[in-house]
Amino acid sequence: MLNFLGTDLPIIQAPMAGVQDSRLAAAVSNAGGLGSLPCAMLTAAALRAELEALKGSTNRPFNLNFFAHTPPEPDTSAEKSWRAALAPYYREYGLDEGVIANGPGRQPFNTEMAAIVEEFRPAVVSFHFGLPAPELLQRVKAAGATVLSSATTVEEALWLEGNGADGIIAQGLEAGGHRGIFLTKDMSTQMGTFALLPQVVAAVSVPVIAAGGIADARGVKAALALGAAAAQVGTAFMLCPEATTRAVHREALKSDAARHTAITNLFSGGPARGIMNRVMRELGPISALAPAFPLATNAIAPLRAAAEAQGSGDFSPLWCGQNASGCLEVPAAELLRNLAQGSN
Repeated sequence: MLNFLGTDLPIIQAPMAGVQDSRLAAAVSNAGGLGSLPCAMLTAAALRAELEALKGSTNRPFNLNFFAHTPPEPDTSAEKSWRAALAPYYREYGLDEGVIANGPGRQPFNTEMAAIVEEFRPAVVSFHFGLPAPELLQRVKAAGATVLSSATTVEEALWLEGNGADGIIAQGLEAGGHRGIFLTKDMSTQMGTFALLPQVVAAVSVPVIAAGGIADARGVKAALALGAAAAQVGTAFMLCPEATTRAVHREALKSDAARHTAITNLFSGGPARGIMNRVMRELGPISALAPAFPLATNAIAPLRAAAEAQGSGDFSPLWCGQNASGCLEVPAAELLRNLAQGSN
């Protein structure tokens, strides 16, 4: 792993859109891990600014993470049904549907982003939801980047290896945030990290990174013992001062509520794990009314803003893995050292 990614420690900080920027990535990279920057919600101008900051803060390897999903066609009927489901909450908060923004939200990797990769030449580029088109992937590789992508099943791992991934992130069902599932929508195919990991290791010849539910040094060591080249850790970093995690999210992570998480599609339309809150309980974590990923975001965003203004996370995507026990309010470098004890 250390030769594979050029890091001192076998730990990748998971890219976490909405709770981090370049500061967390730089802190982890400088401490010997692989810091990651989530890019799917950034414009080209914002990404360039973040990369300038990152390059100015570290000379160590870092990872840029992009989505590789196929944007869905807007469905007027589905959007109308979704807004109707949320209408009682709009009335409760005194909101008008006119405040709902239209737009695609998260963007898949494209030629503009490929040009930025070529310009900044990151050591690692990772993808969620498969891989981009072959011509775009070739541009990333020609820029010198090692390519990783998330697999939630053995079949996805084999597909990724066969289509050019240099390493596989085996994402267990415990992981917080969005599932990397892309070959099927059947959630019954998903398994836990330590069930998935050895099966992926046995199936592919490229390095495998374990992700999901790893929160301390014991979890890292267990992942390495099962054949992982490294462990990817996300939730544990969310209370670090370098993270941009919002106040309501931080409070939820520090509370007993963090022990109850669920896969939900209410916040984006795609399955993602977060702490149970009011809207998940009342609409059900999974709703057939939520538009396809990522189109559900627009209508729920005003409710999130209104609730958070009152100090409530009732309508917020409180992303969190099943194991928040490793969340510590300490600098990222200290947390990384704790995670790496006995594994380097």
